[in-house]
Amino acid sequence: MSICDLCDGQQGKSSRSKPHDQLVKVGEARLYRGVQPRGFEEQDYQCQCCAAKFTQSSNKNDLAWTLWQG
Repeated sequence: MSICDLCDGQQGKSSRSKPHDQLVKVGEARLYRGVQPRGFEEQDYQCQCCAAKFTQSSNKNDLAWTLWQG
């Protein structure tokens, strides 16, 4: 399955970028706590248009938007 143009553009966005209009949250945010300033948050999203699945991470060592299934 291919991803829509909106999801294709989402992959290159920063962690502070908002999800496009067709991405909806899936489940609860995962909070990872560590010695400051190492804590970060992850949230899963799924596109209502093409069913692509993303994870948004605020961890500076991860990709901001990771496409898991497209």
